[in-house]
Amino acid sequence: MPRPNSKKDLEELRRAILLRRKTDKPWLAICAGTGCLALGARNVIGAFKEELKKWGLEKEIEIKDTGCRGFCEKGTNVAIYPEGIYYLQVQPSDVPEIVEKTLIEKKIVKRLLYTDPLTAEKAIHEREIPFYKHQMRHLIGNNIKIDPKNIEDYIALGGYSALAKVLSEMTPEEVIEEIKRANLRGRGGGGFPAGIKWESTRNAAGEPKYVIVNCDEGDPGAFMDRALMESNPHCVLEGLIIGAYAIGSHKGFIYIRLEYPLALQNTNIALDQAREYGLLGKNILGSDFDFDVKVYRGAGAFVSGESTALMRAIEGKVGEPRPKYVHTSESGVWNKPTNLNNVETWANVPLIIDKGADWFSYIGTEGSKGTKIFSLVGQVNNTGLVEVPMGITLRDIIYKIGGGAPPGKKIKGVQTGGPSGGIIPEQYLDSPVDFDELTKLGSMMGSGGMIVIDDDTCVVDLVRYFVDFLCDESCGKCLPCREGLKRMREILDDIVCGKGKEGDIEQLERIANVMKDTSLCALGKTAVNPVLSTIRYFRDEYEAHIKGKKCPALACKALISYYIEPERCIACLRCFKNCPAGAIDGDKRRIHQIDQSKCITCGICLDVCPPKAGAVTRISGKPVPPPLPEAERFIEKGEELSEEDQF
Repeated sequence: MPRPNSKKDLEELRRAILLRRKTDKPWLAICAGTGCLALGARNVIGAFKEELKKWGLEKEIEIKDTGCRGFCEKGTNVAIYPEGIYYLQVQPSDVPEIVEKTLIEKKIVKRLLYTDPLTAEKAIHEREIPFYKHQMRHLIGNNIKIDPKNIEDYIALGGYSALAKVLSEMTPEEVIEEIKRANLRGRGGGGFPAGIKWESTRNAAGEPKYVIVNCDEGDPGAFMDRALMESNPHCVLEGLIIGAYAIGSHKGFIYIRLEYPLALQNTNIALDQAREYGLLGKNILGSDFDFDVKVYRGAGAFVSGESTALMRAIEGKVGEPRPKYVHTSESGVWNKPTNLNNVETWANVPLIIDKGADWFSYIGTEGSKGTKIFSLVGQVNNTGLVEVPMGITLRDIIYKIGGGAPPGKKIKGVQTGGPSGGIIPEQYLDSPVDFDELTKLGSMMGSGGMIVIDDDTCVVDLVRYFVDFLCDESCGKCLPCREGLKRMREILDDIVCGKGKEGDIEQLERIANVMKDTSLCALGKTAVNPVLSTIRYFRDEYEAHIKGKKCPALACKALISYYIEPERCIACLRCFKNCPAGAIDGDKRRIHQIDQSKCITCGICLDVCPPKAGAVTRISGKPVPPPLPEAERFIEKGEELSEEDQF
């Protein structure tokens, strides 16, 4: 294929690609993102190849290994085109039936369709599934149509048309003005307007200028940037090239997290293909603009996601932040003007150029435009990657897309913004998802982590987990963050272990306020959000732990005890057999009892107790009743068990 040397050449290439592809030819789109691969997608793909070969259809039906489609807990996802039939949780054993029934006989395999848990209705197409129906998937909507290792898939869908438009019709200043008019704010956490940052870097003195893609996504449970880099690296690359042209940069970097091997692989393939097609390197698309990119792999440090720490890492130094009074737009990598945006920010750029700033700014709220990708996880029925318009409420995300809490549970709140975000209680779930609104609630947008918690979650213990994580990930360069996190961790450890004392809450607040005002970088300044937001909204849980020595959620091991209710025990021996500490005394005709001095509060006895008995219960904040006298422990009849079940 000849290299396109102009916008016209690119359009001719696109037409040639589309002409080669029969629109009515059947093909399979199988998710090959990290989530589905972990659930066996590679085996499903292999099974389809073997089965199609058996039927002699390997040349008639194409198999496309695509990127993440978002509904990760229902993987492996398989879509069948041109009908658009969408099967979930496909296993290799399902493949023969799919090939015979759906591909050959044109029938539906109903058991593989999505079933609405409320109405029991089946959904044949993706758009009919509530998880997808309430999203606005401008960035990740094409993931299922693109093989990330094939640049022609991206070009066929209009890829690189925004770049061609910029290089042939727009000046750098006009590009920056369009991004500013769209009010694209950085999706990496800070929410700073991208156009203003680009303009500052362009106007800064010094050459060369650098542009960077930040794919060092380290928040627990977050995988937005990973999914984009794995599934559609060319959309990110196109945005980066456009930004480089606007800023006047000829060298770029893509910094990819150590734990993202598939993103690294697909990005390197995309770069090689872009060079081959004349979209990177010298005289891009026949213009006088030169630009190339180098990939850097992170070393696994959470703090390296901070812009200045990341730039030091690129320089080959320890990834530590530096004072913010030196702006990276003026002095970044090797003290040269540098512009850094995260993956999602760069991916929005081609959309803005193609569709216009007015189209983009029509979506969202006054201060937050466009869509935002979140990883919706935690105690919610439907987990996965979601893309929604700014301004949607937290409640709509959790209930309409996420399907609400598991049966019998109640949503307590949602944590947004990763380990440095706050926990927003249930009464504020009608708040819009907006940079400024979330900040007012004591949380933040962050890069897009969203963890739903229910009434079984202890917020004090959850905060302790986040503080512990941040304490380990702090670079230790500045005293407020280094020592403040250690001290907060010590206090929280004491509280969840029943050693909390009066004044601990006030001490946490004092430490948090000092860290917020004096820490060197955003890690220390925002690490206090989980602490301050939960004291603000869930102070009663802190007080219950400190004053009552009890955990209302029955989650803190040191504050709970397990007790067997005598009137409910059927002497079935299940807890007796499964207790790893040998803390249960019982026999087939005797009510079981737990020796509290031996109990390690593992909860296995509760898990194995027969539901019809429900004899084991958890107690917090009140003493365990004394053991029954031996004479009162005998019962007339226990549950009849086989010899094998008994021992």
